Amino acid sequence: MQSTDSRPPGVPSAGHTGASPTERTTAAERRRVTMATVIGTTVEWYDYFIYASAVGIVFGELFFSGLGANSVILGFATVGVSFLFRPLGAFLAGHYGDRIGRKTVLMITLIMMGAGTALIGLLPTYDSIGIAAPIILVILRCVQGISAGGEWGGAALLSVEHAPVAKRGIMGSAPQIGVPLGLLAASGVMALMTQIAPGEAFLAWGWRVPFLLSVVLIVVGYYVRRNVEESPVFTEIAERKQETKIPVVVLFQKYGLVVLVAALVFAGNNAVGYMTTGGFIQRYTTDPEGPIALQAGPVLWIVTASAVCWLFSTLAAGAVCDRLGRRTTYILGWVLLGIGVLALFPLVNQASLGALFLALAFLSIGLGFTYGPQAALYTELFPASVRFSGVSISYAIGSIIGGAFAPTIAAALVSATGSTESVTLYLLGMVVVGLAATLVLRDRSGIPLGPEHEAEQRVNPLRGTSTAVPALD
Repeated sequence: MQSTDSRPPGVPSAGHTGASPTERTTAAERRRVTMATVIGTTVEWYDYFIYASAVGIVFGELFFSGLGANSVILGFATVGVSFLFRPLGAFLAGHYGDRIGRKTVLMITLIMMGAGTALIGLLPTYDSIGIAAPIILVILRCVQGISAGGEWGGAALLSVEHAPVAKRGIMGSAPQIGVPLGLLAASGVMALMTQIAPGEAFLAWGWRVPFLLSVVLIVVGYYVRRNVEESPVFTEIAERKQETKIPVVVLFQKYGLVVLVAALVFAGNNAVGYMTTGGFIQRYTTDPEGPIALQAGPVLWIVTASAVCWLFSTLAAGAVCDRLGRRTTYILGWVLLGIGVLALFPLVNQASLGALFLALAFLSIGLGFTYGPQAALYTELFPASVRFSGVSISYAIGSIIGGAFAPTIAAALVSATGSTESVTLYLLGMVVVGLAATLVLRDRSGIPLGPEHEAEQRVNPLRGTSTAVPALD
């Protein structure tokens, strides 16, 4: 459906007023939502990324040392295993988020993630309890995966469904910046602990402190989220008694192809992002037997600094997509990300801290521009009645295709080929996949989000397909 209105994307036209129900929220409430979303997702992703940092630095030795020479690859595989449980979290969160509301689901996911993280911090190592150590570790990582699968969709909808139509991109970037903030916090705390408890002390107890700090962060996140109002879109759905009985079934019956395309958009970003968030770069650059052999502390500080670049580029992309539209902003982002991938290892392999920072900082710009618009893009793809299911499951599937085993694949490619060129080709291929998926989508910036506009929301968002409106019953 193409509009003839000459107004720029993101500015409501006569047919895209977006005034109900999101425009009825107050500025004060929107600020509370933004703060709650940022704090909550930061806590969630801090918990998630602290694990990846530990895998890259110490978990191979502490939990997988008795499992042979491939302990590092096995450690990275546990990062990927958790992704396999994200769809379960997405299905559960999507079902209940579309049935009972966004806010309740977000409270549950926050507590699950924090509990799993704190228990990892208390877990005995392989030397203490043998094979039980990695088994319990994987179970707790799966709990984290279920939580992460349900977290993002709820946070994205809470932000975008509260936003005025012309500010969906910038408000939708709130859950997105939780990722670089979580990486920043995780890398920063880990780096700090390498200084407080260097060497053997870090192996003995220093690594546990960041995991146990999760308890404090969860309390803060829970308090902030508890005081936020439910999404106005879901509130109106509930008032109209229009909740879908089995939203996941309806989603795949009517929007299965849309879910796949949306997942591929995220997969391109996620594969590249997990070079740092999944711990590969940290391991590759600090491996004492590798070609770089840098100290862990400085590398972690550089990853922390690159997360700041990612944070600001994500915010910038959220603002830009309100002006240029989601699709155009993404295309710009894919170009930047492709250049960043090509420059990544030529710079990293110089074995210089300055070159490492340049590589990760530039890569972070492309990551931000292919992540900042995602909450707004996903929210505008799906009808209100199945939206939580749609955004959560698309995100979960994209994370499996893209990031689940990206660090494992990268480590295996380096091991098999002896160089990083194959990793560059792999990452560049994923960028092309993301770009192709983006080109398939119509730009739906500014489409009304309320349940009274379901007919317009059901128009197929894929280019080159019929625009017929599928029935939901």
